[in-house]
Amino acid sequence: MQTADTRLDRSALDRLMPMHLCLTAAGQIAGVGPTLAKLLPGTRLIGRAMFDHFEVRRPGGIAGMADLVARVGQRLYMTLRGAESVGLRGIAMPMNDGEGLLVNLSFGISVIDAVREHRLTDGDFAPTDLTVELLYLVEAKAAVMDALRALNLRLQGAKVEAEEQALTDTLTGLRNRRALDAALARLVQTGQPVSLVHMDLDFFQAVNDTMGHAAGDHVLRAVAKVLGEEIRSGDTAARVGGDEFCLVLPTLSDPAKLHEITERVIRRLTVPIPFEGQVCRISASAGMTLSGFYGPVDLEAMHADADAALYASKRAGRGRATLFVPPSSAETRASDAAIADDAGC
Repeated sequence: MQTADTRLDRSALDRLMPMHLCLTAAGQIAGVGPTLAKLLPGTRLIGRAMFDHFEVRRPGGIAGMADLVARVGQRLYMTLRGAESVGLRGIAMPMNDGEGLLVNLSFGISVIDAVREHRLTDGDFAPTDLTVELLYLVEAKAAVMDALRALNLRLQGAKVEAEEQALTDTLTGLRNRRALDAALARLVQTGQPVSLVHMDLDFFQAVNDTMGHAAGDHVLRAVAKVLGEEIRSGDTAARVGGDEFCLVLPTLSDPAKLHEITERVIRRLTVPIPFEGQVCRISASAGMTLSGFYGPVDLEAMHADADAALYASKRAGRGRATLFVPPSSAETRASDAAIADDAGC
């Protein structure tokens, strides 16, 4: 039976197998595909020994042409010497004349790195090679994953922003009651001492009644600014009602220091606040308590006692701070009436 002559000229071989090697019986490179040549730019391959530039990693023990001939038809795993990151897969078959080998190679799983590093294009692969299509899929997947990551980051940002808004008083930018309670609860769980101040603005209603709600809002924002400037880093200032504010001061257990901070805030709030050519005049009354006054810390009791001390300040003439004084061990805790006179205010 007559068989067809299957010999190919060089251009056809380059087109069908752009990563081939033609080896002589002695193992010298007689021909190299155009894509494979791109991996070693500026290197003269023709006439050089194949094993000077390529290493066969698997099967093991292939160090010369005789070893390669013995592995004809087997899958080869190869690398470029000096560029071991470029993995190659291939197979060697005898030439028609039986005087050499034709080795056809591909990139295998390293194709993405090879395409990026050597700037390969669709024309560097055989028309029947699905590599380019697979690369398109990889790029499409990467684009989708990038889009999903970006969306996830936006969603996380939106979640953080929403949570922040849920804990912030929109008018003043201070924490709100929910954030205040959370801060107190965290501090109590850690066991560290904490001071609590309830503060109420004096004469604020007169500002609203005589100058309007815009002036009142301006005053509340000015008060928030003062509180932010006077408290320490790590303290919490919160607006918990119309003209009601609270301060949470962690690690502060000294009544004298607590008085000092609160009185300084009150003094600053007595400074007239300019608004549209007029001035708004307010002051503030405050009630204070410390977690050290309680056996197990009771947050409800702390709020109640600070609030009772606040109203003691109001009754004593406003514009002052009163520290809650717990009953002695011999006394029965009455309730909100257990408030000492203002210590030096």
